[in-house]
Amino acid sequence: MKIIQITDNHLGAPDERIGGLSPINRLEKCVEDINSSHSDAAFCVFTGDITDAGKPEAYQAFAKILDTMTPPKFLLVGNHDHREQMCSVFPELDRDENGFIQGYLRRDEGDFLFLDTLDPGYHWGRYCEPRRRWLSNRLKEAGDRPVYLFMHHPPFDVGLPSLDILGLQDKEAFADILSCHKNIRHLFFGHVHRPIAGSWLGIPFTTMKGTNHAVAFDFSAPGYVPYSHESPTYAVILIDHSRVLVHFHDYLDQSKIVINDDGDRVFALTGKKI
Repeated sequence: MKIIQITDNHLGAPDERIGGLSPINRLEKCVEDINSSHSDAAFCVFTGDITDAGKPEAYQAFAKILDTMTPPKFLLVGNHDHREQMCSVFPELDRDENGFIQGYLRRDEGDFLFLDTLDPGYHWGRYCEPRRRWLSNRLKEAGDRPVYLFMHHPPFDVGLPSLDILGLQDKEAFADILSCHKNIRHLFFGHVHRPIAGSWLGIPFTTMKGTNHAVAFDFSAPGYVPYSHESPTYAVILIDHSRVLVHFHDYLDQSKIVINDDGDRVFALTGKKI
């Protein structure tokens, strides 16, 4: 099974630049690359911050780009998004009984849960009691089936002070729910604009750069989030009964093919020069 993850697009109005870059142009190139190389994906997940300020015209621009995308799509809400504006443009979005943009997909490979961590008016995330109740019910329904979680905010500190103050605020309550379920196979999130992998509570996790700007690799605490113009990324996720593989693809990277000192390529399968 192949899944595509895209995160932190930060779209504005059609001609608007964010962080000195054109988020619409960079997302269009991302979708073109996915359609060319990964049209066989089971689905694509956008893990939040689809827009930079929740503007209706930004969601409308996003909808036009989605119309060109081959795989099915799931959309998550991030701290730069506006829940009602997003749903007005995408009325088909799954919403739980309390109006949060939450849903799930059951496949032979497992249950895929899509969470809403938006706390309106704030850049940090929140996962309140009604949302936690929804998640707990979905995890109980999954039983022994593998579970894959997708969310915007990380539910733990990632070691970068400028980002950790903007993470999920009710981390302990969220952790208490997951600690009761041993079948969570992987956690995918966005928000931090950095490629990070590891494990938390024994759960493997991955996150990555957005399609517009990245966040600089800075372990100090500057008091602001420093943007950088690193190459944007999307993830190609491969799942089977024994593995979860996450490949990060810098789709605008122009690096040349590496050759050895003799100027010859090396054929990877045999080691023979070609």
